[in-house]
Amino acid sequence: MASRAYGISRFNIVSLALGLAFLYLPIAVLVVYSFNGSRLVTVWGGWSLRWYTEFFNDHAMIDAAWMSFRVAVSSATIATLLGTLAAVALSRGERFKGRAVFSGMLYAPLVMPEVITGLSLLLLFVAINVERGFWTVTVAHATLTLCFVAVVVQSRLGPLDRSLEEAAMDLGCDPVGAFVAVTLPQILPAIIAGWMLAFTLSLDDLVIASFTTGPGSETLPIRIYSELRLGVKPEINAICTLVIGLITVVIVVASLASKLSSAQTRSAAPL
Repeated sequence: MASRAYGISRFNIVSLALGLAFLYLPIAVLVVYSFNGSRLVTVWGGWSLRWYTEFFNDHAMIDAAWMSFRVAVSSATIATLLGTLAAVALSRGERFKGRAVFSGMLYAPLVMPEVITGLSLLLLFVAINVERGFWTVTVAHATLTLCFVAVVVQSRLGPLDRSLEEAAMDLGCDPVGAFVAVTLPQILPAIIAGWMLAFTLSLDDLVIASFTTGPGSETLPIRIYSELRLGVKPEINAICTLVIGLITVVIVVASLASKLSSAQTRSAAPL
């Protein structure tokens, strides 16, 4: 009766269950087998933390993970700054010349294959004689993720009431001060969401990093891919589980912070 009241049929329930299983069952299997005590990935040998110990003793893998984290934080910060400015320009500058060209160039990485983006960046770095390393990977990832940040922030800027900024300027604020005092707090959740999306995309990238990396700047996806060519090791399951746990914690913290911010905003709103 409850399912009829809410318009939920058995077909919908089965479709939802199959969809969730398709998305999350492989991840669940990976997490379970990261605690496998056997050296063989497909053979269960009992519960064990052996492969987590192996990972923390693998200095090459630790260095690659630390490199990925540094690149992700740096590129996400750069992409968030530039993407926010680009979103403001597109939302508030409806009539400037070249807006259509600027918008098309900004959103091109959304539809362009990563192989083309990585190859073009590689040719650019070779042409200007830049040594490939940490900063080339960071710039490449910022180039890729900037458009995602711009999309998220622009979608938040669109419905905002611009009269609030105009009122702030009437009260003595300059345009920059009015934006910082009035608009920035309202779009801050979108900026944080854009940063998290850029961080995740950078942490996960393999194709572009393989084109732009150099000696001493091997990221974790590249290291894992090189290990997989020699065979799947249970240690890789442990690494992936730790990454999944880190991302889960970040998402939960961000969700709680967003709810807390919304609750404070509602409580501070005038009656």
